[in-house]
Amino acid sequence: QVQLVESGGDLVQAGGSLRLSCAASGSIFRINVMAWYRQAAGKQRELVGHISSGGSANYADSVKGRFTISRDNAKNTVYLQMNSLKPEDTAVYYCYANVRADGSYIDRTYWGQGTQVTVSS
Repeated sequence: QVQLVESGGDLVQAGGSLRLSCAASGSIFRINVMAWYRQAAGKQRELVGHISSGGSANYADSVKGRFTISRDNAKNTVYLQMNSLKPEDTAVYYCYANVRADGSYIDRTYWGQGTQVTVSS
């Protein structure tokens, strides 16, 4: 079994910065793509951005130029650096990973439990 645990959510003022982390643990053979999603109250979950195992990242237009996704493959961890935060960035942020577990022949997707980010105006 694989677990994803996010951390770093907080209350921050508009214009501020936060860094989220998501660590994967368990019987992991390989982690493929990792991603960050977010879900604001009353809205559908949306993709913030994703990063390949090789480190190539892509972003939603709403966060491009403000957010940066990175990963440390040795630590099975993905990060989301959020700068110039806006009130509309307020949401629960979820980590996603596509993983090949030890002894498995298929890739499975896993989600973290979510971490709250609140941006005050």
